[in-house]
Amino acid sequence: MTILPELPKFSAVQLRKLDLQHVIHPHQQAAKTERCVIVRGRGCTVWDAEGNEYLDATGSANWLAQVGHGRRELVAAAAEQMSELAYFTSWDVFTNDKAVQLATRLAELAPAGLERVFFTSGGSESVETAVKAARLYHHRRGEPDRTWIIGRHFGYHGSTYGSGSITGLPPMQAEVGPALPHIEKVSAPALYRAAELYGDQDPTDFLIDELARTIDRLGPQNIAAMIGEPVMGGGGGILVPPAGYWPRVRELLSRHGILLIADEVVTAYGRTGAWFDSAERGMAPDIIVTAKGLTSGYVPLGAVLLTDAIAEQLISQPFFHGFTYFGHPVACAVALKNLEIIEEEGLNERSLRIGDWFRAALAPAAQLPVVGDIRVAGATVGIELVTDKDTKAPLMAGAAAVELRHAHGVIVRDYGPTLVLSPPLVFERDHVDRTATAIIEVLSRMDSDGRLTPR
Repeated sequence: MTILPELPKFSAVQLRKLDLQHVIHPHQQAAKTERCVIVRGRGCTVWDAEGNEYLDATGSANWLAQVGHGRRELVAAAAEQMSELAYFTSWDVFTNDKAVQLATRLAELAPAGLERVFFTSGGSESVETAVKAARLYHHRRGEPDRTWIIGRHFGYHGSTYGSGSITGLPPMQAEVGPALPHIEKVSAPALYRAAELYGDQDPTDFLIDELARTIDRLGPQNIAAMIGEPVMGGGGGILVPPAGYWPRVRELLSRHGILLIADEVVTAYGRTGAWFDSAERGMAPDIIVTAKGLTSGYVPLGAVLLTDAIAEQLISQPFFHGFTYFGHPVACAVALKNLEIIEEEGLNERSLRIGDWFRAALAPAAQLPVVGDIRVAGATVGIELVTDKDTKAPLMAGAAAVELRHAHGVIVRDYGPTLVLSPPLVFERDHVDRTATAIIEVLSRMDSDGRLTPR
């Protein structure tokens, strides 16, 4: 019998060196040689290789970890499934029991009419699937010219070729050649900057009029779908739309036979206080794309929810689309247990409570010179920084995020001028208070040039 050698154990210094030598990170810049090597997590706390402890105020810095780190129930669900069936294909006629059970559960939780499920490995794959499904739906109904997809500026929909083309952040398309054709973008509901963006017009009226003119210019007969996040996350820094925005978008699209895709990769599974935020905002989408909180990040998994009408068109002929890990039984088993925990522990409702705690705890921050706006949607917070409250000129938040980690052991994300919080839904009141106190302390030391005075 061959005995495999033990894996080498590396020190924190060695891990940092090896990372710099071998790993290419998203958003990596060569000038940044710091590495924070996270090795352990429990609840809302993580530890790095040097033993430093951090409060995770961002859900693994990626909008997930709904049930927190180190949940033994999820470990047990994965181990039990691996002992029974670690993997087998779900192509063509093959399936597995956990994929069937998870699809059934998602159909129960989803807004009415969305009862068909296509599994993916994450958000970008989910968006790619939704776009192909929308175009194929129209083509098989005899409208092959419906190929245009309407997104929004500052919308984030992924980083693969198609999803990255739809993402409303120009750096995503820079220097990589032609983007996916037939993509158009309209304005986002950025209420803090309403005067400069929409003038004296009501924001919703402006946005609906712009969308209507865009549809007329492209030709409604040429448009397959519009995609949007119910609440705009990373790209927009938590942009919450006016109450009437999505119902009016839905009505306009329906009038022209255009599908609506709700990108709920961030907002679903309790992040903003409901299983699906699109239902709460009156979107009535034809397709919902999800990932992240579906497994709380324990294993990669995404799911696309579709109406019967769309699904039947997809399978009326062979649906030549799919991924190796479609319906992965271990991922589906973990997702089932994760959804069970969210329901049993009332984490949807707790998300709203976390939001209320943050509103109160961060209220003093609104008075700081560099804080322009504070936006809250469930357990998701955006703090937009400005150089001047009157001009609202943006102030980049990167230095503040770094200082929060170094000086207070609190991990947050910076998106341009906005500090974003998206903690696990098991965040406690004292976690909120600690995070808010740290943010107020750091921002009180930040000047209009973004420099921090020493503590």
